[in-house]
Amino acid sequence: MVKNKKVRVEDLGFKDYKETWDFQETLFQEILDIKIKNKREESELVTPNHFLYVAHPHVYTLGKSGDFSNLLLNEKQLEEKGATFYKINRGGDITYHGPGQIVGYPILDLENFFTDIHKYLRLLEEAIIQTLAEYGLQSERSEGETGVWLGVGTPFARKICAMGVRASRWVTMHGFALNVNADLGYFDNIIPCGIKGKAVTSMHVELGRSVDENEVKRKIVNHFAILFEAEMI
Repeated sequence: MVKNKKVRVEDLGFKDYKETWDFQETLFQEILDIKIKNKREESELVTPNHFLYVAHPHVYTLGKSGDFSNLLLNEKQLEEKGATFYKINRGGDITYHGPGQIVGYPILDLENFFTDIHKYLRLLEEAIIQTLAEYGLQSERSEGETGVWLGVGTPFARKICAMGVRASRWVTMHGFALNVNADLGYFDNIIPCGIKGKAVTSMHVELGRSVDENEVKRKIVNHFAILFEAEMI
């Protein structure tokens, strides 16, 4: 198989969740179709890789194994808060997306890099951990809980980046959501990731100032490129 280590980076700006999900599905299916054709015809067509950035209007999403009771709002209350809700096909429980949050969706053919979902998630976390370190924030993994945390092992453990992915035939979709300047009040309406008694935080809360989101995006892409030995285009 010819490995393609180029990853096309695209910033979709501020975009509706469902619209973005449909776009992800289109790119995901395109890669799958090439892989199926390669297998069927014993051809060696190169599969593309994508890295989408986006910011969503207020939305709650529930993973396929998630518990609906972790959403603490009814339909009317969702409407009053200007938020939408979707049950989706990624792993993980419930999470929130909204303005001030950097959402990244790598749609990769992992056969271009390595075939290990566990390693994929750990490297995604590492890209965020290294980015936060550039701002003087010491973050880490919390055993058994995907994502990136601060204050692990203390009574003040708090999550700063949520993750949830879907993979089929080594093709990934969905990804991570890093709280940069997000309104954390919206997290009060859910039990984030189904984990009771754990707080959430954001870069602007931890640093006591608003943070340049475009700068953060550039740093994440730089770390991703090194960790995945990828060429970002």
